[in-house]
Amino acid sequence: MNSSALGDTTSLVEVTNISSHGVWILARDKEMFMPYEEFPWFENQPVKAILNVEEPSPGHFYWPDIDVDLTEEIIEHPDRFPKKAKST
Repeated sequence: MNSSALGDTTSLVEVTNISSHGVWILARDKEMFMPYEEFPWFENQPVKAILNVEEPSPGHFYWPDIDVDLTEEIIEHPDRFPKKAKST
């Protein structure tokens, strides 16, 4: 019987909460909040699309279903990145 090693399919990032105010993600024991007013791309998306998040490299998060790329720095300091795309 073959089985994969423990932890092979464990994601390093997950969405822990979706509220009327924004989205919480947990990455490597660090929880971060993305309010819709700063991250409007998530506000009207299906839950399935928001939950489908990947971390292609440490601190870089990608939501393939909505084509959104964010870094940990952008999430923690959105004020440093004043130019934002508008949600559709």
